[in-house]
Amino acid sequence: MYSLAVGIGTKNSKGDWLEVYYPQPTINLDEALVTSISSVIDYDGGNVAIDLNDAMISELAATITDDATKETLTAIQGSVRPMVLTLLESDSKPTSTPEVYLKLHLLSHRLVRPNETNLDDLYGLLPNVAWTEIGAVDLEELTTLQINTRKEGRVLEVSAVDKFPKMTNYVVPTGVRIAHSARVRLGAYLGDGTTVMHEGFVNFNAGALGPNMIEGRISQGVIIESGTDLGGSASTAGTLSGGGNIVITIGKDCLVSANAGTGIPLGDRCTIEAGLYITPGTVVQVLDENKNFVKMSKARELANRSDMLFIRNSQTGVVECRSNQQAIKLNDSLHAHN
Repeated sequence: MYSLAVGIGTKNSKGDWLEVYYPQPTINLDEALVTSISSVIDYDGGNVAIDLNDAMISELAATITDDATKETLTAIQGSVRPMVLTLLESDSKPTSTPEVYLKLHLLSHRLVRPNETNLDDLYGLLPNVAWTEIGAVDLEELTTLQINTRKEGRVLEVSAVDKFPKMTNYVVPTGVRIAHSARVRLGAYLGDGTTVMHEGFVNFNAGALGPNMIEGRISQGVIIESGTDLGGSASTAGTLSGGGNIVITIGKDCLVSANAGTGIPLGDRCTIEAGLYITPGTVVQVLDENKNFVKMSKARELANRSDMLFIRNSQTGVVECRSNQQAIKLNDSLHAHN
């Protein structure tokens, strides 16, 4: 699987990449396109990120036939910022900052889904930078820039200090609403019809397939399928910390209510009541559709099953799992973005 993108980005004074913006990444290239690129940049296989100059851009634009790439080459020519061509022959773990940024762009452009691309060891390749109104700034160079800006009578706005930028400065998917753009990282996947409200958060390599209402947290690696509502302050367990290695998916037409959450994958038409967090070790009393006791179980034994209603008995405090008699239905008017 070849992936290709031409981008424009930022380097620090030492010549190290801080970030890259790829307007139109592509995947599944045909061999003819790769061959035409190789004639200009001497590409002989593997995953590479090659710095471009205007002469190389002109030659590439005259040689290749891919419209999207040709359009991007023409658009960035003459840039005062560094330009790069990144070509991935295989989905091996990234080895450079431009490679990481390409993979994050592929996710947010919906060209791959979460957990479908290798992001191993990406943290060591993403520098921690100050994100300002003029873009990424190396932290070692920030103070000098702040002083110079003050001398000009202005204040440099630093909106974040992080390895990841907000998605909307790089990719704005079609058919979505994002109330607070800083809460959606580059590398998030938002399907058509997804709404992320002000307190919603979507991490990289995670997302909602759409349509969805997201008022809670989608952690790294988590996938929310269509028709599911993640209520206010609800959360999902990711795989970044705590040694977790279970990939959490929440199926279709589910409701994780306000302040609730799950550390197990759910099937379709499941509901977790407000304030209840289900962990793999949560002891659950399983009831049949007539509310008759069946057995006591650890929640992990119920993973991936459909039509489950998780509630806490208000009299005994016991967590119960009942048959979910009716799936939720999202308000269609909330997802009519076009």
